[in-house]
This record gives sequence, C-alpha cells and structure tokens, in this order.
Amino acid sequence: MLKSFQKRAQPFTTRGGRVSGFHITRCKKCCEEFVFKPARLRSNNHKVFKTFPSLPRTLRTKDSAYGKKQPTYFMAKLHFIGGEKGGVGKSLVARLLAQYMIDKEIQFLGFDTDRSHGALLRFYAGYASPVVVDSYESLDLIMEAAVEEPERRILVDLAAQTHLPLVKWMEESGVLDMAEESGVKLQYWHVMDAGRDSVDLLKKILDRFGSKLSYVLVLNQIRGEDFSILKSSGELDRAIAMGAKIVSIRHLHDAVINKIDATSSSFWAAKNTAEKTNTGLGMMDRQRVKTWLKGVYEELDKADV
Repeated sequence: MLKSFQKRAQPFTTRGGRVSGFHITRCKKCCEEFVFKPARLRSNNHKVFKTFPSLPRTLRTKDSAYGKKQPTYFMAKLHFIGGEKGGVGKSLVARLLAQYMIDKEIQFLGFDTDRSHGALLRFYAGYASPVVVDSYESLDLIMEAAVEEPERRILVDLAAQTHLPLVKWMEESGVLDMAEESGVKLQYWHVMDAGRDSVDLLKKILDRFGSKLSYVLVLNQIRGEDFSILKSSGELDRAIAMGAKIVSIRHLHDAVINKIDATSSSFWAAKNTAEKTNTGLGMMDRQRVKTWLKGVYEELDKADV
C-alpha cells in the first residue's frame, strides 16, 4: 500500500518548531504525502496514520499553487480556563471561547469540572463533557483527547478550588513533559478581577510553572475596571516577559447578562433570537450583545486560540 521514498527531506519550519531528518512516505492510493520516522510507522491504511511525538502531525492535504497536494499540519492546543478564585468570571470566559470557536468554525471539545453548576454543560451541552478533577483517570481523558485529535482544540473550564488537584495530576503524571514530546501547547487563561487576590494567585502560578506554560491574562472588567493593583505589583510585567498575552473583556450591561443567564441562552441565541419570550432580550438588548461580542472577539484574536 505504501511506498517509502528513500531520500532525506530538507529541513522545514512549522508552527511546532524546526523539524529535520524526517522521511517522506506517499500513499499510492491517494497520492498524499506524510512525514514520519520509518521505525515508528504502525499503519498501512492510507486513511490512518499514527501520530509521532517528535513531529507535527499531517491530518489532511491541500492543493499548492503548483497543483500538488501539500501536507497541512496541526498543533494541538489545550486551553485551561482558571483563576482559582470564585466569582471572577472563569465560566463566562469559557462560554465566550466556546462561542468564539463555534463562530470561527474551529473544532473543539469542552470539559467542565464544575459538578453542580457547569457553565459549558449548561450553555453548550452539545460540545462539553463532565470531568472529575480529583480522578486521574478522568483528567487523563483531557490529555488523550488533545494528543489523539490535534486539529480539535480542548477547552477546560476549571471550577473554583480545582487548582491544587489539577497541579498534582500534572506533576505526578508528567503532563508538561508529555505535552512537549507530543507537540501539545498548554495555554493557561488566568481570569482576573481588579482585586488583590487575583494578583496573588497569578504570582503563585508564575512561581510554580514559570515559562513552562503559555499564559493569557484575562482582565474581566465585568468584575471591576481598575487594575492598578495588578499594574503596580510587577506581576503583569513579569508575565509579559514570559510571553503572556493580555485580553480585556469590557463590561456588558448587567440586565442583559442577567437575562442571558436566567434563560440559559448561548451567546448565539442571545444575539440572533428575535422572540423575546425565549431569551428575554429586546431588539436593543440584542444589539448590545452583538456590539459587546465584536469587541470580545477582537480581544480573543490576540490570544491565538
């Protein structure tokens, strides 16, 4: 089925980094090219090619300008939405990311760690599954999903008081090492309000993980607009020096967000459903949601979702 080209391909650069010394294999049935290390190849089915930890994965091909099919590569991305402190808006950010990926046609799978009030399970049930944060077997599913289907983003909404068991699982399971070997990017979204607690929690995370994680600091203005404590603490500059991206979420009119929550409406329904009986939102309410979401999406574009 497969014909291996006995030649060394030239090194090239992908989003996953520089890769050299790989081989080219072409499937004679579909004429698609795949990169691999010959000793690691495990499948002779032209539609099934196993993934390799040290190489970016080829999942589909696209036509080049010369009429030849070229491989398209994906880097898996695992987004943890945290902040530890309750009430800072973690679930709101998770919902916004879910709607953002739906609107941008980005495949994703959500995991919700909140057993009693899971926002993803409530607002985006078709895209999310529950996960028990104090069960290694349950948490393992998150990493396995990221490795097995790298074209699909993984979104994990971390409930309050889940930081310690999550860190324990990561350290005892070697998650950071596995992510590096498998080409999985771990991105931690630290959702913050304007208080001191959020700054202190940020310091603890930076102290513990340093540059081993990618960070997005979410300044949730719905919970307060004065972030002078963060700016004067030095932790903002420290995070930026580690490559952190800064995302600001502007305040949405309280009555509007309350109506959306009261009817368990997705943000898509909130901006598109004309029947007020379904969402409780009038014409101008829907316009406010559209304007707000446009601004949020412009901010999320900075985060390389």
